[in-house]
Amino acid sequence: MTNPSFAPAPAISARNLTLTLGSAQAPVEILRGIDLDIAEGEVVALLGPSGSGKSSLMAVLSGLERATSGTLQVAGENFADLDEDGLARARRGRIGIVLQAFHLLPTMTAAENVATPMELSGGENPRQRAEAELQAVGLGHRIGHYPTQLSGGEQQRVAIARAIAQRPSLIFADEPTGNLDAATGEEIINLLFERRGETGATLLIITHDPKLAERCERVITMADGVIASDTKTAKAA
Repeated sequence: MTNPSFAPAPAISARNLTLTLGSAQAPVEILRGIDLDIAEGEVVALLGPSGSGKSSLMAVLSGLERATSGTLQVAGENFADLDEDGLARARRGRIGIVLQAFHLLPTMTAAENVATPMELSGGENPRQRAEAELQAVGLGHRIGHYPTQLSGGEQQRVAIARAIAQRPSLIFADEPTGNLDAATGEEIINLLFERRGETGATLLIITHDPKLAERCERVITMADGVIASDTKTAKAA
């Protein structure tokens, strides 16, 4: 029998995680005691209506927002004890993020948008790696183009390349097809799953699409700042 003390640490482990915004006189509870473990390499869909707390949970788990209380281990780092600068350092190289609004820098080319985070984190050969990643997402012919010269789908491909270029152990995607038409959105999701599969990263994706959720190994549904359900899918078998 395997000794549970030697089991690998989860990619994410949260206990009684809370997030309260607003003033002391008028606090707003966004997350209300989240307990969550996500295994390394797991693909998880996060569902829930607007205002349920799913984007806030992703922001806390990815280090973009500090929890108000609770414990949080992410990729071997104790996020609960880190300030904003510490969280920024902890994200580098460990976490890739893909958002609905592509968040590309308009004054930089596609290659520069992908290379810049690697340059900031001291990565080796950032330009070469950026160009290789853009080739991998089908944008080898757009390396020198600026965001305004790219379609929405192409901009999201750049965002995926940027998120994955440093081979992070965790990828967070918040409605990555929200600004795209259905056909382009499907292409982007296929690409995201393909690139994640090649790197073996843990993937947490916010979506309203039940068909996309079915492609994940696990579906977590949120309501009113708590986890309402947490189920395995056929993909987990």
